[in-house]
Amino acid sequence: MTVPPIEIHDLTISYHKRPVLWGIDLDIPEGALVGIIGPNGAGKSTLIKGVMGMLPLASGYVKIYVEDLQRRRKDIAYVPQRESVDWDFPVTVRDVVMMGRYGELSLFGRPSKADKAKVEEALDQIGMAGYADRQIGNLSGGQQQRVFLARALAQDARIYLMDEPFVGVDAATERVIIDLLRALRSKGNTVVVVNHDLQAAKDYFDYLLLINMRKVAFGPTSEVFTPELLQKTYGGKLTILTEAAEATKLHGALPKK
Repeated sequence: MTVPPIEIHDLTISYHKRPVLWGIDLDIPEGALVGIIGPNGAGKSTLIKGVMGMLPLASGYVKIYVEDLQRRRKDIAYVPQRESVDWDFPVTVRDVVMMGRYGELSLFGRPSKADKAKVEEALDQIGMAGYADRQIGNLSGGQQQRVFLARALAQDARIYLMDEPFVGVDAATERVIIDLLRALRSKGNTVVVVNHDLQAAKDYFDYLLLINMRKVAFGPTSEVFTPELLQKTYGGKLTILTEAAEATKLHGALPKK
């Protein structure tokens, strides 16, 4: 049997002794493009941070290829929410992307030619090569998001966890991001994305995790993106669901590649 890249068992996370996620059981399949959707405050970002070891677990465990995170940390690249970053920090675009190579450097080691080449390749892949020497604070929101994606690419990981990468970006950047996610999937990488846009979720992801403090459903998008399961996930927010359904009918689904 194939070993799951991410195995989550009975995961519970609390803030100030109050559970915000509880009893999550989940195996993420390899080589899948997975979306996490749910209402605000449902625990979507909390789940990603729990997997990354950024938050303490009240109970349960997370395994990466059946091993503890500490032994597999190099296999995971993380793209945080853009709003959580101090963009006034005086570093260049190239400096930020080079951070993705730190796991490959020896203590006090300098980046090698291979490290530098990987950084330039990542910048080129997301269309930011011409901005390499620019201060990150002088970039637009979409450009900042691309820089963080380039940092993740430079890490050359097997698993990519992304927290709301489509928020606050223009249409061109959104297309760059989804093309990149599909390219990673085609190489056999596993990609897990926190997403808030129901219209995009149906079109972008192979699998969906529907979450509202608990796991409501997980499976192929065609099976779990249903009115009944969305109702369970979003509760009484029927207006949102209706608008999403109508928008999907009007605009049609984006083609999958």
